[in-house]
Amino acid sequence: MIAVVAVALLATACAPRAPVGLRVGISYGDRLVWMSDRDLGAALDDAVAVGAQWVRADLSWWNIQPDRPDTYLWDRFDRVVAAAAERDLTVLPILGFTPAWARPAGCTSAICRPADPEMFAAFATAAAERYAPRGVHTWEIWNEPNLIGSWKPRPDAAAYTALLRATSRALQQTDPSAYVILGGLAATSTKDGNISQTDFLEAVSARGGNRLVDAIGYHPYTYPYLASAETPWGTPWEQIGRTRESLRSVLSAHGTPDMSVWITEFGAPTNGPGTTSDGRPGTISETTTHVTEERQASIAADAVRTADATPHVGALFWYAERDIGADTSSNENFYGLRRADGSEKPALDAFRQAIAGVRG
Repeated sequence: MIAVVAVALLATACAPRAPVGLRVGISYGDRLVWMSDRDLGAALDDAVAVGAQWVRADLSWWNIQPDRPDTYLWDRFDRVVAAAAERDLTVLPILGFTPAWARPAGCTSAICRPADPEMFAAFATAAAERYAPRGVHTWEIWNEPNLIGSWKPRPDAAAYTALLRATSRALQQTDPSAYVILGGLAATSTKDGNISQTDFLEAVSARGGNRLVDAIGYHPYTYPYLASAETPWGTPWEQIGRTRESLRSVLSAHGTPDMSVWITEFGAPTNGPGTTSDGRPGTISETTTHVTEERQASIAADAVRTADATPHVGALFWYAERDIGADTSSNENFYGLRRADGSEKPALDAFRQAIAGVRG
């Protein structure tokens, strides 16, 4: 009997873990903390309705410690965490946005890099101490640090790696269950002050940054093309692992070939200043800035299926739940599953059906 039990225990210990299915969420940016209780509940109810399990939201250092390093204003983000918990949703906070007192001299924007990475790490420690007991264990360190519009005075892989090293250590020391994601890299080219996602990841990994995290965040917007499109030039999605130079090739070169990629933003706008595409080649040009609502629905459904089928993709977050407004001078206002007035776009139901489909 003892031998039988021992064999059974050994078999259990050696059995592979069941694979974790695709995590699906909605990315809300900095909007949730400013909503009324009613609007916050409605926004999170949409995540539940489509079958998402996660919500991604800014945990802004600037919001929490706007004036001084020894005072914290947690109440707004507390509401988000509590409302998500009521709905069995897991929160992915994005740590970022530097308060004025913590910026380098002469830098006047919240997207300035912190003057001292250890000060940012202290903020991360305080956040983990507060929210790990409430079920928050996954953290994304900054948003699109390879863009000049997200990291000032200019993107800097060495400075970001220093921030990542201090912050990752702080989170993992505070919460041994912490899961750290390298800040979602924008799909871009190395020019005009920006650094491409592969060049940035290469520079970070050369400094050991890939070994400081559990996953790589990435924003492979492909519109008007589908995520599943196969092209001669390589869409941002194809650059995860299909192209000669890809996120996967960089990770492999630096000893982490199986590292998970979390797509922490993906979506498509349905209005804007340029021309509209429905996905047909004749509607795609250099002036295309947005897609039809029907094409957005196709992109949403295809993204879920493609993420589920792409090796090492661990998560997909749709951006966004609702349009910001109706001003067509910027397509940034039109990424929602709902219009600004709250009415549903076809993408909302398409996203819901696709999620149900991959879960069987």
